[in-house]
Amino acid sequence: MLLAMLGLSGDHSNQPLIPIGTVYDPFVLRGLDAFIYGVYSGSKFIITGTPSGVTLAPEGGAHQSTITPSVGMEIPGVVLMEPAYVQALDWLLCDSIAHVAGSKSDTTPDLRPNELAFYFRLTTRPIDQTPFIEARERLGEAVLRSQVLAGAYRLVDGRLAQGAQHEDANAPVVHLVGTGSIMPEVLEAAKELASEGVIAHVVDITSPGRLYGAWQRTLKQGIRTAHTPSFPGSMRPIFTERAPIVSVHDGASHALAWLGSALGMPQVAMGVDSFGQSGTIQDLYKIHDLDAGSIVNGALAALSLNV
Repeated sequence: MLLAMLGLSGDHSNQPLIPIGTVYDPFVLRGLDAFIYGVYSGSKFIITGTPSGVTLAPEGGAHQSTITPSVGMEIPGVVLMEPAYVQALDWLLCDSIAHVAGSKSDTTPDLRPNELAFYFRLTTRPIDQTPFIEARERLGEAVLRSQVLAGAYRLVDGRLAQGAQHEDANAPVVHLVGTGSIMPEVLEAAKELASEGVIAHVVDITSPGRLYGAWQRTLKQGIRTAHTPSFPGSMRPIFTERAPIVSVHDGASHALAWLGSALGMPQVAMGVDSFGQSGTIQDLYKIHDLDAGSIVNGALAALSLNV
């Protein structure tokens, strides 16, 4: 409630502020009524939910949030961000601050009028930053930054990945799509698939909310004009091949389950659909089928559906 009121300070007292608050991610739900009312009233603020998901392994199910991604994606005016890498977080946070402050932001212009509150769902898990650095070298900083702000980028090109088998032009292709803390397991699964002759593209979704919003806008535009919906611009440089999808999320599996519909391809949605337990990250990922071996099996299942 305090964040929401501070976010209206410009209207109430002509003294605009940049409210930023941090809570345990499950506590976002405790303040949900105030959260919704604040955004409904036009308040602009930034909230960070961290730690989040079953990655908060030692504390048990009461503190392991699973449905908070839905809150971030389904409340009008709220933008869910879930970056895995620190540079992506820096770009997204700076852009969000600029938006709340009322200065020029770098996101797509048609997004700005509808974005009020920015919800960062983060983790305290240490993550190796090397894959992001390699993606920046491959794509260039300007392109990568633009894609990060738009909601997703290709972290690994499966056709260029070390260990990939290129001899067979008809090699199976799959998209491994992850967000947030689970990216190390997604990368490990991609390496194993590459060693077995599967081309596994790895996509890191930095903002599930923006990516979903882009799809919905193009879909609704097609419906309202009685035309075939176009492919969202933010997805075109990332999903360049028609291939089945495996989505992996330390949250309820349905939060990313729309990707198959957006791309018109079979999808296996993997996530946390039961209460967590207390244990190590590795133990809990195994229980919820978020470990690399389960992701590999999910990819094989997705490929078997692509007939």
